[in-house]
Amino acid sequence: MKSTARVGKLLQSGIIFTVISFLTTLIHYVFQVIISRKFDSPAAQGEFGLMNNTVTFITFLGLPLAIAQQAVTHYVARFHFSGEDARLHGLLAGCRKFLFHITLAGSVAAILLIKPLGDFFNIPRLALTLIALICVLGNLWSSYASALCQGLGWFKRLALIGLLAAVMRVLVGWPATTISPMAEWAVLGSVAMLLPNFILFFWRHEFPRRQPDSVSPWNAEFIQFVIVSTACVIGNNFFTQGDTLVSNKYFSMADRDAYSAAEKLAVALVTAVAPLLTVLFTHRSSRQDHHGDELWDQLKLIGLYAAGLIIGAACLYFLRIYGLQLLHRDTPAAEAMVGRLSVAMVFVGLSQALGMWSLASRWTKLSFLYGVLSLGYWGLLLTVGKTPGALLDTMPVAAGGTFLILFVFWIAAMRKQPPAA
Repeated sequence: MKSTARVGKLLQSGIIFTVISFLTTLIHYVFQVIISRKFDSPAAQGEFGLMNNTVTFITFLGLPLAIAQQAVTHYVARFHFSGEDARLHGLLAGCRKFLFHITLAGSVAAILLIKPLGDFFNIPRLALTLIALICVLGNLWSSYASALCQGLGWFKRLALIGLLAAVMRVLVGWPATTISPMAEWAVLGSVAMLLPNFILFFWRHEFPRRQPDSVSPWNAEFIQFVIVSTACVIGNNFFTQGDTLVSNKYFSMADRDAYSAAEKLAVALVTAVAPLLTVLFTHRSSRQDHHGDELWDQLKLIGLYAAGLIIGAACLYFLRIYGLQLLHRDTPAAEAMVGRLSVAMVFVGLSQALGMWSLASRWTKLSFLYGVLSLGYWGLLLTVGKTPGALLDTMPVAAGGTFLILFVFWIAAMRKQPPAA
């Protein structure tokens, strides 16, 4: 009965999480509008693109903990939704130790790699690199707590924290860039986004109590989760943000600004509906068998996600000039980029949905395929996309091709499921 009640809240949680996260996305867009206008002077040319590319670079350096977070969410959710509370208590303690060690190792790796990777991806100033390092370390330690919260299904609370983080970004980034219109001050707003994570301390008493002896998560099943999570997290990152790293490496300052504005509009398509995938992933990870109403609810979430992407892309194409005007980047170059970027992001978002479904379903081969295709996609962009035109011509074709391959294998995997599913 407990498991059935939890399952019955799937769509409700998904819709509420999506609505709050959509509001959060709008606030982040307000931040982009404010910052873009601060960087409107000739002396600040290129700062808008540099700021957004640095934030993408920060996310790139946080990949190790993102992988661990995905694996822990995947593993803990199974015991949380199945009602195996005794097993859950011990696992939470064991997972905390695992996440702590990964966070510590990720912090050391970030300190060692920040400068050489910053040089490779063309982060031009030492001060910007140091602020990026602070953000990376802060993100690593805040993700340490949010990983367990997501595994426990605290979607509404995490959405609230995300909303407050977006507000903090505006409240700090706005006056900071007024003082000095430089990318360093805008990225400082991302540091302030970490503060709302302290709210988690108010809910610490709701965590299942620790067992005297923690249960190590390390077994064959968890190792499998870590491996496939690695493939899927790498896939998500390179599919959605790999093009930004390529643009920062090759484009001129003016082209960076135009591309960053168009890319922010296009990526918002995926960001706005991504919470549906978070709920789907956590719920589908909780059970090994998926029958009847449960599977139907999951397919509804996938349908809502796909519809949101397609409708959003159509609206963005017709309203692109207004979005760029708000960003104060309504140049012919930026306007011409939005259409192709939107098409690419629709295919990227659909591929991401299939990758997350495969990970939650423990379809190891398809998860690996997703990760391999993402690396191939990014490698192709890095090789070919040395000008805005070349990059934009390549992205829709490459993204569409990877989705088609994944969809064929996903259909084949679905057909192999038991008839009752």
